[in-house]
Amino acid sequence: MFTREFWKSSADTFRSTRKLACMAAMIALKVVVGSFFYIPVGENLHVSLSFLLVAVDAMILGPVAGMVSGALTDIIGFMLVPNGPWFAGYTLTAMLGELVYALFFYRQKPDWKRCIASKVITNYGVNVLLGSLWSAMLYSKGYIYYMTKSLIKNSIALPVQIIALFAVMRIVYPFLVKRGAIKAPEGN
Repeated sequence: MFTREFWKSSADTFRSTRKLACMAAMIALKVVVGSFFYIPVGENLHVSLSFLLVAVDAMILGPVAGMVSGALTDIIGFMLVPNGPWFAGYTLTAMLGELVYALFFYRQKPDWKRCIASKVITNYGVNVLLGSLWSAMLYSKGYIYYMTKSLIKNSIALPVQIIALFAVMRIVYPFLVKRGAIKAPEGN
């Protein structure tokens, strides 16, 4: 799975006009959904369904192109709808989120195990641990304060997010395979 060809095929996205157009469309969707369709639940903390678009984007683009897409989404989103200060840590978080989903879904058929593992890693590893660090660096309260709030929010949201991710991936996967947007793994 994590062969040289795995990474190279994702990097080859930049040679395909069709894949670049798809990347641009997904970036636009992620910016709109992430910037306008969310519920704030605290200082620098909100609930959104944009993770579903990130996962689909990562499934199509793979790890290399997905991380570029994540970075561009964060930077363009900030430029169009600034919500607090721009901070490179949040761009890194967006890139890591795409990477995690790509490692679980790029060239892989979605299943419950992949959905659970990818959401646990993104919710706790990326969102709670890193997101809390960035908030503590930027705002007035300490790391434990932001981590506690983020941990509660991400724990409550996790089961619903896993179910939503599984449902979306199971619906989108056959469509993307049929359209040639993704390559089905051998034996599927």
